[in-house]
Amino acid sequence: MGLGEAEKRHFWESLDEVVRMCPPDHRLLIGGDLNGNIGTNVEGYVGVYGGFGYGVRNEEGLSIIEFSVAHDLVVANSFFKKMDAQLATFHSGGHSTQIDFLLLRKEDLRTCGDCKVLTDLTCSSQHRFLAMDLVLQR
Repeated sequence: MGLGEAEKRHFWESLDEVVRMCPPDHRLLIGGDLNGNIGTNVEGYVGVYGGFGYGVRNEEGLSIIEFSVAHDLVVANSFFKKMDAQLATFHSGGHSTQIDFLLLRKEDLRTCGDCKVLTDLTCSSQHRFLAMDLVLQR
């Protein structure tokens, strides 16, 4: 059973508060199971969303994208074309979906060399590891 609307709103409000406290000149990386499907349609979100998603966008996926827009973030793993096996982060009962995402500031997208699911590793019986290659300079 999923979270209720009040719990979801509380999550996004709390994350909003944390992101606002992060100074704009600091690197910001948010990663995790955000439990939404961003889909493959980039319309209206060019620059925030690269178009390489999985499945069909749902309401929770729209929340992820709108949060990214509000904070000038990008959904990093949507900028790298991959086979479906390297996009789907959750597998259960023969069903696969992409619900784990990596968000970072738009200006830091150039530091990201790649994002992909490590298909041979699992962090639970249903989730796959999502990895990002970053090239950071001091």
